[in-house]
Amino acid sequence: MEQRENRNRKRGKYQNNILLLTVLIGFCILALIEIAYGHAQMKVEKERLALEESNSQTVQELKQEWDQIKDGSSVVTDEEGQTVSSGENTETESAEVVEKEQEDEADADLPDEEGDYDMQIVIMGDSIMDNDRTESGVAAIIGEECNAKVYNMAMGGTTAALMPTEQYNYGTWDSRCLLGVVNAILGNINTDIFDGYTAGKILEECDFEETDYFIIEYGVNDFLTGQIPQSRYLEDGDTLAVDAVHTYTGALENAVVLLQDSFPDAKILLIAPHYCQIFNGTTFVGDGYSVDYGWGTLVSFARGTGYIYEQHKEENVIFFNAFEDSGINAETADKYLEDGIHLTAEGSRVYADYAARVINADFRPEE
Repeated sequence: MEQRENRNRKRGKYQNNILLLTVLIGFCILALIEIAYGHAQMKVEKERLALEESNSQTVQELKQEWDQIKDGSSVVTDEEGQTVSSGENTETESAEVVEKEQEDEADADLPDEEGDYDMQIVIMGDSIMDNDRTESGVAAIIGEECNAKVYNMAMGGTTAALMPTEQYNYGTWDSRCLLGVVNAILGNINTDIFDGYTAGKILEECDFEETDYFIIEYGVNDFLTGQIPQSRYLEDGDTLAVDAVHTYTGALENAVVLLQDSFPDAKILLIAPHYCQIFNGTTFVGDGYSVDYGWGTLVSFARGTGYIYEQHKEENVIFFNAFEDSGINAETADKYLEDGIHLTAEGSRVYADYAARVINADFRPEE
């Protein structure tokens, strides 16, 4: 009997030791998981900061390039593909040749005046509308499907809002953002800042009074700068101490009101930014639902577009929620997005098809 009790005590002690060892191993595993997760979070945060710095640097480079153009110099590419700045005495290419090439390119983008069109569309936007100006580009597809004369004033890299350092001053205006395009159309600012761009040629050639639809497509660059708030109004009820024109929705509101006042018979199609994926090199950082550079996720910018539509939907404003309705999403990104942001040929087609349907449904409601 005593031997049996000793064996039971030893067995119980052994089982307790096994249980304790199991618990300790469990804690160790949890600690290792937490450490690994922490390292992963630190890596993602470092990559996010690096991407933010890269985006900021790109914006500054674009700003410097534009300042060089305004100062009378041009930006050319050397034989090795490196961008270099050159003044009026550049031996490889004279200013006259550059200007002539720019004018030829702008003329090529103007619509055919002899066509038998049903409507006139003026597009204001960023690289989504500007990158591909061939028949496979978004603007051309919209023109074809709506049988429209299309004036595409989009410029890659531009935002809807003014940058924090830019002032809403007609006399010193130097921004090619949405508000710059609108105020140029209205004759409020000097249009020299658009020289060399298709938008500058359109300002000279287009009769904006004949416009049936203004398309406004911005938001991705506003988001990527990390410097433009989605709105002055924060979720906690506070209000940012910035002018509305330095925010995305504030700029949209200002543009809509200016166009409505000057062209009361024209319709305005607001297009929300589409779904995007953000990469740091080849590393996936996140998408339009998760990445936040300080002023909201990209989907919040898209919903801000919808908010402006809701305020003006009884005043000749229509809406295309490209973020949630275009068919471009996490499942189709590989097919429709070439770099996580810009559209492939297939992406351009589905995007433009939807925009054209919105316009046609409004223009020909009986069909």
